[in-house]
Amino acid sequence: MRKNSLISKDIIPTKGKNRVISGWGFFNIWVGMAVIIATFQIGANGIESMSLWQLAGAILLANLIIAIIGSLSGDIGIEHGLSFAAYMRAPFGTAGVHIPAISRGIIAAIWFGIQTYLGATAINYIVNMLTGFDSWFVWYLVFAAVQIINTAIGIKAVDRFAAIAAPAIIVISVWIFIDMVGLAADNGINVFNYVGTTQSTTWFLVMVANMGFWSALAVDIPNITRYVKAPMNERNWFKRNKNNYLPHIIALPLVQTFMGVIGAVSLLAAGLWNPIEVIQATSSGWVLIILLTMVVLAQWSTNSAANLIPASLTFVNAGAKFNLSYTSGIVIAGVVGTLFQPWSILNQLFTFLGYYGAILSAVAGIIICDYYIIRKRRLAVRDLYDPQGQFRFDKGVNWAGMIAWIAAGGLAVYFIQYMYLVGFPLGVIFYYLLMKFWYLKKHPQKEVVSNYSDAYLGTTVGRDWEVEGLVEEQPNSKGDWEIDQLNPAPNDVVKP
Repeated sequence: MRKNSLISKDIIPTKGKNRVISGWGFFNIWVGMAVIIATFQIGANGIESMSLWQLAGAILLANLIIAIIGSLSGDIGIEHGLSFAAYMRAPFGTAGVHIPAISRGIIAAIWFGIQTYLGATAINYIVNMLTGFDSWFVWYLVFAAVQIINTAIGIKAVDRFAAIAAPAIIVISVWIFIDMVGLAADNGINVFNYVGTTQSTTWFLVMVANMGFWSALAVDIPNITRYVKAPMNERNWFKRNKNNYLPHIIALPLVQTFMGVIGAVSLLAAGLWNPIEVIQATSSGWVLIILLTMVVLAQWSTNSAANLIPASLTFVNAGAKFNLSYTSGIVIAGVVGTLFQPWSILNQLFTFLGYYGAILSAVAGIIICDYYIIRKRRLAVRDLYDPQGQFRFDKGVNWAGMIAWIAAGGLAVYFIQYMYLVGFPLGVIFYYLLMKFWYLKKHPQKEVVSNYSDAYLGTTVGRDWEVEGLVEEQPNSKGDWEIDQLNPAPNDVVKP
């Protein structure tokens, strides 16, 4: 037996029997994930320069584009049951994967800290009003611990919680919107006819900004879709991905647009865009407590699926050699998110959003190109877990992916105002050219050489991928997961 540093029981392909999330469940998860503080602020900033309808159109279009990209990358989870970090070994190599993957993990951890801080301030306000105790940091620690425990229980717990949180999020959103429209009318402002007169931003920049802060989740959504139910032996992409793309294109654009509109209307009515501050300023008594409780649920729902799970799986992928578990990865995510002091980052939120959106937009382009254009959805899955397999490339690094990422991501940062519109297409173009005319000649890939054989498909042909020899019940006496060998799939042969 030989030790394999690429295998962990938490990042092996998900089998059909473990896909427990329905399309409705995924919709609820997306409702929870789509409520983030930046959307309210973007809406408030945009309304100063345009009408409410123009603002809504910019946010809606941006999120429709992101929803399409997310649906495309989500097929990686649907088809092969792979997590984001495990698949990234294909375009970046078994060692090179750690740089972009851990970068995404750290960003997700920071977002966990930001959302937890916002929830903690709401909890602290409630407790302070009822008891006089005032310490947001105490509630930050408590709230972080509760979220970590809930997410560590497993994907089913996240699914069940989303079913509770999604209606709460919708209720609080509708209440704030109606209340703010009424308050604005009392102040002589018809929000539906209002048109901002400043030149602080443009319609185009509002759209691009919205695309930027979803660049991360659009590429690592396989972390969730690998648990979404999908019909076996279904060759039609749309039928197979129904539970994937419908929640994407319905929940994300509509919820995000509504959140941006609420931020805009709140600014016009109360001079505030932050929903926590708006509720505190315009409500009292039990109504205040109930609404703030719903805000807490919204932060919790966002964190579980959008931040803790992606961060944990990237850390598990990097720590497979040390037998790092899913639960340990979640705890690490919580610690990392706190150490970055999210309460300070919140003051520089748009700078933070801009740079990470630019860098990860290139990753999105590379993944889509690798999966759909280079490999045509075929994948030698077992090689992802084989230290000597085809994804070893040059000492574990796929330099086509690394160079494409550095070049496209660097240009996206340079043209920061247009980040996603630069990084994504350039990621596709650079990676395609480097693979097609250089790296595929140097490192032939089985899927490509086989002329895209169905032997490299998963759900489409009714296959659950097996990683042979993985000791799933317990590690050996040294604490290592082991394999005897990685046996090839049927017809898993590189033909000359």
